[in-house]
Parts: sequence; C-alpha cells; structure tokens
Amino acid sequence: MKKPSAAAVKTGVKSGESFLSYVKKHWQLYVIFMLPAFLLTIIFKYIPMGGVLIAFERYNPIRGIFGSPWVGFRHFSRFITSPDFLQYLGNTLKLSVYGLLWGFPMPIILAFLLNRIQRRKVQKNLQLILYLPNFVSVIVLCGIVRILLSVTGPVNLLFGTQINFMTMPEAWRTIYIVSGIWQGAGWASIMYTAALSNASQELREAAIMDGANIWQQIKVVEWPAIKNMVIIQFILQAGNIMSIGFEKAFALQTDMNLSASEIIATYVYKKGLLDGDYSFSTAVGLFNAVINVVLLIAVNFIVKKMNEGKGL
Repeated sequence: MKKPSAAAVKTGVKSGESFLSYVKKHWQLYVIFMLPAFLLTIIFKYIPMGGVLIAFERYNPIRGIFGSPWVGFRHFSRFITSPDFLQYLGNTLKLSVYGLLWGFPMPIILAFLLNRIQRRKVQKNLQLILYLPNFVSVIVLCGIVRILLSVTGPVNLLFGTQINFMTMPEAWRTIYIVSGIWQGAGWASIMYTAALSNASQELREAAIMDGANIWQQIKVVEWPAIKNMVIIQFILQAGNIMSIGFEKAFALQTDMNLSASEIIATYVYKKGLLDGDYSFSTAVGLFNAVINVVLLIAVNFIVKKMNEGKGL
C-alpha cells in the first residue's frame, strides 16, 4: 500500500486527490476562515487607495472625489518647483541614508555579541534590557530626549555646559538617529539572534580547534547563517528610505532646528491637516511613495547582481 506524502498528511489531502479538488470539496471551510481576512484587506487596504485621486484634483470636501475638478499633475509640479523642495528632499534623504548606514549594522553587531555569551541567564537578562526601549512610545522617547538634552538636563550638568541641543540644526540629525538606534536596535536583533542559534556548533568547535580567532569564526560559521536574512532586511530598509514617520521628527522639531528637521512627512502633515490643502499634501505623499517603490526595485536589482542573483 502506498503511503501518503508528508505534504498530503500535513494538509489533510488524501493520497491521489489533488489540492484543487480538496479545496472544492471543502470550500465552506476556506470561505469561513479566509473571507473575513480578505474583506478586511479589501476594505482597509485597497479601497482607500482610491483616495490618491485627489492628488490630481482641486479637491473640494463638499463635492467629493468624483465631483472635484481635475487638474492633472499641477500639484506635483507645484511641489517640485517650490524653492523648499530640495531642502525637504535633502533632509529626508540625509536622515534616511545616515540612519540606514549607522542603524542597520547595530542589530547585527548586537546579535554577534550576544551569541558570544556562553551563560544563558546572563544572555537572557541582557536581551531583556536591550528589548525594553522598543516598548517605549515615540512621544515618551522624545520627551526623555528633550529632558536629557535641555539646558538644565543631565548632559549639560555632566559636561558643565549650558547648551540647548534641541535648537541646534547641526545636532538634530545626530539626536534623531542615535535615539532611534537606542530604541530599536535591541528589538531588531531578535531575528539575527534566532538565526545564529541555528549555526552549526560542530563547525564552530572545529574552527576553534583549528585555531580560528573570533573574526574567523564569525566569517566562516556565523555569518553564513544570517547572510540571506541580512540581505532581505537591507533591501526592505533601503527601499523604505523615504518612509520616515512624521511623529518622531515632529515631536523633536523646534522653530530653531527647522532647517534640518523639516522633512517630507512633516511637510505633508502640516499642509494636509493644519493648512487643509488636501490635494497638494496627497500629491506630495504620493510622490514620496513612488520614490520608495523605485528605490526598492533599484536596490533589489543591484543586490541581485552582487549576490549571485539572490534578492527578494
């Protein structure tokens, strides 16, 4: 008697029965479990995408999307030709690129360091300490940063100075990136730590027996275990270079540091919700999203060329 395959046993499909026929036979089960998720995705993900039409209109809330006059690419042209366009774009790119260059390696380094700790109890306690900042809300984090860097804050008391760091445009970008690394690096290292646990211990012991130092052990044993994950995460983060949320930038923003802290996301918020210029703010947001998609495709293409055809 022929034994059913492992896949058939796992999915419940009988031997000799195709998966398609199984689905047809038990369609009620799939409808019950998949229909709610499908409807929620359509309602909250795809239907709202129709709102991007107002980026091509002179939107009037009373007339609605289909009653507002069509203006084409006028709002995009207005943004691109505005005198502040290069400043907003430059601030956004600098914040994203520097954040990627400094922030992306930190979880990997933390994972390598945690993996070197032999005592599991010490490792778990350190992981707990590193993960905690991730559960602090962005607004609370910004409040902590403002207190620490205020004129009478601990940093100035430590160095005996009276510098208001939050009013310095040249310091704002560093403050933003460092606080982001502190908050997210520990949590982001989880996946790398989990992947390193699957690295071959026998191979590591053999490398130690052959006299390999720490760097050689990482290169030969540990790095191959997380290489593909690192590549995927890099592509995703590089593709989201323009996707900086406005919450943190807006919360750390002051009138004195606007030359460095005004990015596209905060500009969209101010134009859309504060000034009520819905069409223009939607056009700016759509421009930002298109740049993200182009960057994601470009980075994925480059990584495939450099990594033997392996990408997303």
